[in-house]
Amino acid sequence: MKPRILIMMHYMELGGAESALLGLLQSIDPARVDVDVFIYDHRGKLMQYIPTDKVRLLPEVKAYKMIERPVKECLKSGQFGVALGRWWAKRTVDRSPVPEGKDDIRIFTRIADCVECFLPDIQPHIEYDLAISFLIPHNYVLSKVRAKKKMGWIHTDYSTVYVDVKRELPVWSQLDYIASISDEVGEKFVETFPTLKDKIIPVENILSSRFIRQRAEEEVISLDSNPSTIKLLTMGRFSNPKKMEEIPMICRKIVDDGMDIKWFIIGYGSVEIEQEVRDNARREGVTDRVILLGKKENPYPYIKACDIYVQPSRYEGKSITVREAQILCKPVIVTNYPTASSQIQSGMDGVIVPLEVDACAHEMADFIRDKEGQARVVKYLETHDYGNEQEIEKIYQLVGA
Repeated sequence: MKPRILIMMHYMELGGAESALLGLLQSIDPARVDVDVFIYDHRGKLMQYIPTDKVRLLPEVKAYKMIERPVKECLKSGQFGVALGRWWAKRTVDRSPVPEGKDDIRIFTRIADCVECFLPDIQPHIEYDLAISFLIPHNYVLSKVRAKKKMGWIHTDYSTVYVDVKRELPVWSQLDYIASISDEVGEKFVETFPTLKDKIIPVENILSSRFIRQRAEEEVISLDSNPSTIKLLTMGRFSNPKKMEEIPMICRKIVDDGMDIKWFIIGYGSVEIEQEVRDNARREGVTDRVILLGKKENPYPYIKACDIYVQPSRYEGKSITVREAQILCKPVIVTNYPTASSQIQSGMDGVIVPLEVDACAHEMADFIRDKEGQARVVKYLETHDYGNEQEIEKIYQLVGA
């Protein structure tokens, strides 16, 4: 009998973790394992790409669907317990000051604590060989699933987030394995939770080169008709880690340095940060050069159409969009966030530039001018495969497949 695996995820909006899950699912060999996928809320453009010929997509369960919905929507749907849990979480979450430069994620684990008792068990008639919670909080895989082994995934650089260690440690401690997308991400996690070091196993985000190249050919995109204009592209959520609000200032300085560029942004998320990008573009006089494209169901033709892909983040776990751009043989510029050197060999398969606006703009302009340097990067990318479907073997090993 084949091992049985359950994988749990919130939803399938456009995002790094969601793309990583797709890569994992597309790498599954159904001859070796039976995989059930439980998506709490069947929303998001990436739902359609779940490979149902390889895995079994379980039906929605309304209580789980409402976990991240507004309280009013929970009440309208009849999920009074989940509504009460969400309301109580907001009333009782730890509101102690957050250290400067860190994102506060305490509310996510507090909501899980408060709604957990109102959720039904998942597939209670089945005992899985392995149950995987792909994104925090990991409470539900512990209390709502029968499985011989349980795993939680780390997608975040924990040096950049503020967590309630006393509340989270008991949850992480109950997991048999903790999957980290890179050595650096694992090391930062262990700095926060040193007693969990022995539970960590490295499993990189799985990307299929064939799938990405195939989707890049689905549509022909022209970002700008002027061949002399350098077309930059950034993708991601409008959020503090992505630092998109500084793009207009960087763009202004590159233009003042004599470069004819247009900087396209594919993304969604915080309405406030998106508006800040627009306001900064207006103030810097670059509304015709910083162009927000919104959400894109298939972003790969846009990567193919750009000249350079740029990731101007404050921090990343391990950027999937950077890898996707490299698979499509695009020169990549990333800022010097803490884990940048784990993904980019600067000068070889991309370049790393400073985080600070003036220095970032100066070195970006230098690379935009350096056509020979760009050509060397492209040549290197063309001769290396950045897909890594073989990472799935690490999952098979855990269940003896």
